[in-house]
Amino acid sequence: PVAPQPPTMRSTIGLLAGNALLASAFAPGGRPVHLPGAAQGVLTDAAATAAFFVAGAERRDACVRSGVVCSGRSGVAQAAMLAESPIAVPGQMSKIERMRSRYGQVYEPEDGWSSTSAETDTGFSYADLEAGVGDIASFSRGDSVKGTVLGFEPNGALIDIGVKSSAYCAIADCALEKPVRPEDVLELGVEYEFLIVSREDENGQQMLSRRKVLTVKAWDLVTEMMAADTAVSGIVAAVNRGGAIIQVEGLRAFLPGSHYLPGQNPPDDLIGQQLKVKFLDVDRENNRLVVSHRKAMVDQTINDLAVGSVLAGVVTAVKPYGAFVDLGGMSGLLHISQISCDHIGDVGSVLPLGTPIKCMVISQDKSKGRVALSTKTLEAEPGDMLKNQAKVFEEAEATAAKYQERLEAERKAREEAAQDVIFGLESVFTDSPGATPDDLLLEPVLSDDLPMDN
Repeated sequence: PVAPQPPTMRSTIGLLAGNALLASAFAPGGRPVHLPGAAQGVLTDAAATAAFFVAGAERRDACVRSGVVCSGRSGVAQAAMLAESPIAVPGQMSKIERMRSRYGQVYEPEDGWSSTSAETDTGFSYADLEAGVGDIASFSRGDSVKGTVLGFEPNGALIDIGVKSSAYCAIADCALEKPVRPEDVLELGVEYEFLIVSREDENGQQMLSRRKVLTVKAWDLVTEMMAADTAVSGIVAAVNRGGAIIQVEGLRAFLPGSHYLPGQNPPDDLIGQQLKVKFLDVDRENNRLVVSHRKAMVDQTINDLAVGSVLAGVVTAVKPYGAFVDLGGMSGLLHISQISCDHIGDVGSVLPLGTPIKCMVISQDKSKGRVALSTKTLEAEPGDMLKNQAKVFEEAEATAAKYQERLEAERKAREEAAQDVIFGLESVFTDSPGATPDDLLLEPVLSDDLPMDN
């Protein structure tokens, strides 16, 4: 309970204004009263209390709902609106009455909402609406979908995958390598394959990734290349003490320093250049990819190698039976008997480890990757490899050319000799008409033609 307060001039004016306002507002056909002077817009708590007693219990509910108990000009406006649209059942406002009291007016067709005439029947039902919309597709995380590029944003692209809201592909997931802009790797209106990587957010949008789809395809491709022993070009992305990082088919591969070139590590100026490599290890589960430049060079060298070619190499190993020479990634054997025409007792004394030499290919086995070498064929004079190796290596190409000419001449001489033998046999057959080589071989030998003992 609140203790009664002594009446003031303001409360008295408010009481009179409230009585006049309510009396005019709720009277049949009544209109709002425009109060002059200090009574304009004044509806205090005292005025509202007086209005309750004057209007009675039935009008009190309408007064509370219409906001007459609030002070200020809004109370006057709401009371006027209530007067223009009376409530049918006091205390129970219908939906239309509630909307009219809130917004001032409610749309209603001329024939009313219950009209079923042919003019108002559109012939379109909720079943028709549902059939027109059809089933809305839904996807879960991990599903593979196809989507069309709708537009681009600074940090990604909007993709239509056939659901209620467009999906989003971040710029880092647009390709195997993060592009500068999404439009550099995606085209507007083109359909691509994506992978769902998130659930729907509060807006019904899902996140997509094209990078994961391309990664799976790239691993399948490199696995097939390793099985087929195919050489592929890669771009050097980085160089470190252990080797280099190569971008191969969009994947990062490791090139060990020992598989670049014998005795060399990849230099820093190799970054950004292309390099021929072959796969040594492809492990998708552990995300490990190892390549070799040396293996690719060996296979290429063997394919281009021919007997009689002069190659430069380095002695990498010395054995009692000879020396192994590295020929730019490929190893060949220089047997002790092919070093010089003179006798050699110790291979290491003639060809120390690490000696750069030139040698000639005398035979090869491409299937097994074996190459036989010789420096003896490069000697202008027998024993030059023991007396003056520098002269042998300096004149290696010229000596090899002469050696090839000599071999060619010997080959022609052998062919001519073989032809002479064939011509001689033909002349023998000509001298014995009707005789054949078999007849000559099967002709019996008489006892008079045999030598006599004693």
